[in-house]
Amino acid sequence: MSRTPSPTAQDFVPFATAALDFHRALNLPGGPLVASRAELDALHSHLVTLHGLLDAHAVRVGQLLPAEGDHLRAARTRIWLAADHLHAAYHAAPRADSGEVPVSEACRAGLPEGAPELTICQRHQRTAHLVRRRTTPADLHAPFTGLVRR
Repeated sequence: MSRTPSPTAQDFVPFATAALDFHRALNLPGGPLVASRAELDALHSHLVTLHGLLDAHAVRVGQLLPAEGDHLRAARTRIWLAADHLHAAYHAAPRADSGEVPVSEACRAGLPEGAPELTICQRHQRTAHLVRRRTTPADLHAPFTGLVRR
């Protein structure tokens, strides 16, 4: 059985990558100096989705090829760490309407911005639940997040 996907399989990951490249090229050179909260929310959503994709691959592949699974789990952990930093950056960014920065306790309430605008905290908490089930605190705090098998 071949490990390569069939040539007719739809692969949308290159389109997502191209869309991010297009967004960067179009919006960053002449855009605002500070990332908006809406953009941080969208980037967080992207990373959380990528985390889910890597998680699915790590679970499937890890059963067949442990070394490859280790690397995918390490990538999944690092993507989560990046999403966690984006979540923190979102809360450090001023609100568009008032310029005020909300207190960090507002995140624990669920929707500091109010529905349906930005649901970054709910998304973050849902993903954090999965992270707590699939990783250990040592994995999240280690300078190197992956066992290398050869």
